[in-house]
Amino acid sequence: MSESRAAAGVPGRSREQRLRALERANEVRAARATLKKQLAAGKIELVQILADPPACVRTARVRDLLMVVPKIGSVRASRILGHCRIAHSKTLGGLSDRQRAELINLFRR
Repeated sequence: MSESRAAAGVPGRSREQRLRALERANEVRAARATLKKQLAAGKIELVQILADPPACVRTARVRDLLMVVPKIGSVRASRILGHCRIAHSKTLGGLSDRQRAELINLFRR
């Protein structure tokens, strides 16, 4: 595998770089889990997250966030994404202004 990396021009990472990346990933996962718990408990609204997403949730899929909201399951999340013309794999940070506005308007009702 290291030969293919060298051939592709991808530099290897030092042990410290790998550990820092792992530590950062764990921090993001923990922050995202806390945010999802708050969302599920109703302590924070989805509109707030959609309007100004924290850094930890920008790489999360929109579908995953929808599924955390009470009374939204797999089928309803799929319908919402279809209505707003958002791919199931779209991340919160990758939403266009139109998609973000449609979602916010949908949940403000």
